Amino acid sequence: MTLIHHTDTRRTETPSGVMTTLASPTQGDTGQALWHVRIHPGIAGPVHTIDAEQIWTVLTGQFTIALDDTTIAAAEGDTVVLRANATRQVVAGDDGFTAIVTGPAGSRARTPGSDEAVVPPWIA
Repeated sequence: MTLIHHTDTRRTETPSGVMTTLASPTQGDTGQALWHVRIHPGIAGPVHTIDAEQIWTVLTGQFTIALDDTTIAAAEGDTVVLRANATRQVVAGDDGFTAIVTGPAGSRARTPGSDEAVVPPWIA
């Protein structure tokens, strides 16, 4: 068993918001990653793909997500399962949103037209 103290979480700030890593291989020796997302009001994240399934549970606020050719709205209490390799873009509602997200550690993100895939720091 591993205990990860709140003081040992890792915070990554981007222009879109703040991702706080709660568990990952570099924090707790696990094959899964768990992070808290706080996205600023009205922010549209980048269009990208992730090579693994992710599960997002909205804690506060709301967002819409374009997933391939479908757009869905998620609000407080909703859970969204995002399939691997789907093109996605998350857009925060007027009040922004917070969510808890999980997926396999080491998952790689890629933007359209890019040959380079990167592991976001909150998943490492």
